[in-house]
Order: sequence, then C-alpha cells, then structure tokens
Amino acid sequence: MDMVTAVKTVLGKYATFSGRATRSEYWWWILASVILFTVLGLIDGGLVAPMLGAAAFDPDAGQPLSLIVSLALLLPNLAVSVRRLHDTDRSGWWLLLSFIPIFGTLALLYFMVLRGTEGSNRFG
Repeated sequence: MDMVTAVKTVLGKYATFSGRATRSEYWWWILASVILFTVLGLIDGGLVAPMLGAAAFDPDAGQPLSLIVSLALLLPNLAVSVRRLHDTDRSGWWLLLSFIPIFGTLALLYFMVLRGTEGSNRFG
C-alpha cells in the first residue's frame, strides 16, 4: 500500500470504527498527517500570522488553519487508530491508555507496531 491509497482509504472510512486497518495503512496515514501539519504550520506562521497583525512565526499568533484541519481530521485519526488496534485483536478502548503519560504512549506505540493477526479475528 502506498501513501495515496492509505489516505484515500482512511478518508473513505471517515468515521468507520469497525473493521481492521493494516499496519502500512496506519503508518502511511500518520506520515501524511505529519507532512500536512508541518506544511500547515509553515503557512500559518509565515502567511496567516502576518495577515492577523502578528510577526511571522510569532508563537502567540495562533494557528487557525492547523486548528481547523485538526478538528476536521479528529474522527478519521480516531477511527484508523481503533481499526489498527482491531487488526492486533484489541478493542478500541485501549486508546484510553494515551491518558497515562509515558507508559500509555509507549504501550500504544508497541500495539501499533505489532503485526496484525493472520486471518480473521473477532473484529473481521
């Protein structure tokens, strides 16, 4: 799977929390998101901040484009994460581990890196 296919798949399943997401689909989506938010941060800092009367890349200027896009992509991010956990035969409730400061993040990272279960599991 390539990045374009992964992004199309994730956006096509915008708020679909059932089913499974392969490891490549999940990580290509993460990479595309990082690239998108890097570009949006540069646009917010270099173009939007001066238009709002702040200095370029002023930390107090705010980032309205990044905020709007992050709100628009909140559901797809959650959905693909839940589907990735389903692929490792775990419930989506495991995402709540992210509220535990260090251990939770490391545990979720470990779950996301694991190979998916071969064949079908209880999630599809």
